[in-house]
Amino acid sequence: MTADSFLWHDYETFGANPRLDRPCQFAARRSDDQLNPVGEPLVLYCQPTLDMLPHPDACLITGITPQQALRDGVPEYEFAQRIFEQMATPGTCTVGFNNLRFDDEFSRFLFWRNFIDPYVREYRNGNSRFDLIDLMRTWHALRPEGLVWPQRDDGHPSFRLEDLARANGLSVEHAHDALADVDNTLALAQRLRAQQPKLWSWALSLRNKHNVDRLLAARQALLHVTARYPAAEHCIAPVLPLFRHPEINGQWLVWNLRHDPTSFMAEDAELLAELYWNAREDLPEGCDRLPVKWVRGNRCPMLAPMSVLDDAARERTGIDPARATDHAGRLLSDDAFLKRLAQALAPRPGGTAADAESALYQGFVSNADRQLAERVASSRPEQLAEWVNADRQPFADARLNELLLHFVGRHAAHALAPEPRAAWEDYRRRRLLDDPELAALQLDNYRQRIDQLQQERPDRTALLDALRQWPEQLDLPR
Repeated sequence: MTADSFLWHDYETFGANPRLDRPCQFAARRSDDQLNPVGEPLVLYCQPTLDMLPHPDACLITGITPQQALRDGVPEYEFAQRIFEQMATPGTCTVGFNNLRFDDEFSRFLFWRNFIDPYVREYRNGNSRFDLIDLMRTWHALRPEGLVWPQRDDGHPSFRLEDLARANGLSVEHAHDALADVDNTLALAQRLRAQQPKLWSWALSLRNKHNVDRLLAARQALLHVTARYPAAEHCIAPVLPLFRHPEINGQWLVWNLRHDPTSFMAEDAELLAELYWNAREDLPEGCDRLPVKWVRGNRCPMLAPMSVLDDAARERTGIDPARATDHAGRLLSDDAFLKRLAQALAPRPGGTAADAESALYQGFVSNADRQLAERVASSRPEQLAEWVNADRQPFADARLNELLLHFVGRHAAHALAPEPRAAWEDYRRRRLLDDPELAALQLDNYRQRIDQLQQERPDRTALLDALRQWPEQLDLPR
């Protein structure tokens, strides 16, 4: 898989929960496939809507207040459309730093709320996505030459973008400004590609889920790098793919071969389920959690053959290939245990989201509804108010009908008839005041947190005062 260009991007947000919080700034810079910047960067602010509150802690990190985003930003539907146009340009690989776990989730929920296909820009027209952070972890674990690696206070390596940038002479004066973070991410990628070209090429090949699946389907020991493994172990482990997910073909369960499976292999499916599903503090006394995880083939997992583990990497990471081979052999020789394990890890019924805003992953949208959603995305909010006022319920998917009311309420509430306007105001009141399942933060806790931060951070009084005043602009429903 090749890319005509890379779109290096970053969000700054009003909170950390992609389902409930909102982006406030986006930046992107395009480069060619040699990582040379092309064209001018894009920087956008998103106007906050009147049904959400920003997390004060997030504003302290970014320095962006809702007043600034309102003044300098564009409506969320325009913000979403302009970002999508960049990401959907044919041949684009969208990449960032920890974007698969964070930024991409904000993109998906942003597009979902605004009737844009949340997934299509990830695969259509030669497009793909990638993430630098686990590749940086792989670089450090296997071939650390060529970069200065900062350490945390506990002596373990830090993979925070700001720490890596500072240790390697990049500017951190504007850390947590979206464009500054984009430029530092690109600069680190340029160094990686120059210092470790084979590693760079290998990692890019893992954007192709079919390449990943071939590695996993061979059911041979592999190296896997992820933040799920401790920094004390350099975030790397030898793993053995055991079986596919029963419902999601592109996912495989892998066993961490640092751990001897013997003590687990006599257990029944019921106890194995407890050791997987329960929190560590709720496990039976004397029991450890199952050393397994799901590897998602469409998320560019950092996998490599065991053969790349040279003597220096073995000593550095503490991986013993002979021990890993022994553990793998025990697992592969006990089909009965693998069947009990599959039974224990069978998917459990998921809950229903309290709100259509959070219900993205509760089923795919039909082709007919997707075509209608494209019409919505290309229409003005005032035009769509006619549909809502007529109570047309145009979508077969009830989630989209609910989203349509929210969309018009956010951007053209003045055009709503009395009944849908009352429904929108009721929803807004519940989000801001009454129903914590609908929002990451509600007004009482918002004010309490500002008061706490005022005591802790007297140096940020001006920003906190602006946050204190923000609810006055929301025209809160009674």
